[in-house]
Amino acid sequence: MTDLEPSASRPAPLRHGRLRRAALITCVAAVTYGAVAYLALPSLWTHYEHQKGLAGLPMVTRTAQGIPGDPINVGMIGSEKDIVCAMHAAGWYPADPITLRSSLEIAGSVLLDRPYHDAPVSHLYYQGRREDLAFEKPAGASADTRHHVRFWKVLDKGVEGRPVWLGDATFDRGVGISKYTGAVTHHINADIDAERQSLAADLETAGMVDAKYQVTGVGPTLTGRNGGGDLYYTDGEVWLLRLVVGCAKRSGPVVDIPSPVATEIKDDIWQQVRTALEQLPSR
Repeated sequence: MTDLEPSASRPAPLRHGRLRRAALITCVAAVTYGAVAYLALPSLWTHYEHQKGLAGLPMVTRTAQGIPGDPINVGMIGSEKDIVCAMHAAGWYPADPITLRSSLEIAGSVLLDRPYHDAPVSHLYYQGRREDLAFEKPAGASADTRHHVRFWKVLDKGVEGRPVWLGDATFDRGVGISKYTGAVTHHINADIDAERQSLAADLETAGMVDAKYQVTGVGPTLTGRNGGGDLYYTDGEVWLLRLVVGCAKRSGPVVDIPSPVATEIKDDIWQQVRTALEQLPSR
């Protein structure tokens, strides 16, 4: 080999040095991503300034078997009477308790395609107790498709001096088999934010909401699974609806109390993600 002939390969020390630098850069990038994605950004999005008593509470329900269930995505400010009156005005029905008779009625509704406006909903548990209130709104000829929501009273007195309730609003798209237990159950629509918006719109249209604002829920989630194994995605916020007192219908617009700027930016980005998810085939 002459001095002008190119080397067959790079010197080993130089090659190893570049590999070490590449590995170091990769590690730094991974640590930076983890810190930003799992520590910095979530801390910027976490906010309870409008209802501080909710800070630290879990934001996912559980099944009787302890499996994570539907996430908390909606809340109410008001007494139990305020909630019952408001939901009735918005066209929602109190769900029947689960009994042998109601179980047979809901089975007949699904199999025979006949209405059952106040069909029971399966129990979910929050902080070790099942729902205090449950409501539904028919969406078809039978009980296999419906809007429904459960509520748990979590604070006797919030910042407004009124009780605070948290709930899980979802849309039942049909009856099937649980992917986790094999039991017969309703399957939910993946876009739980849409159901949250639907419930809020019904109550606002009925004049039952005085003001609304967000607090942090489960956080942005693309691949969540509920107690039946159904996929859900959400911006991770909980909309709290401050109800009118004594069912006195509100005539003016609802007061929309803003979230912190970082949360609003996150929500704007999420809307683009949500739009893209809606274009995907059903999963």
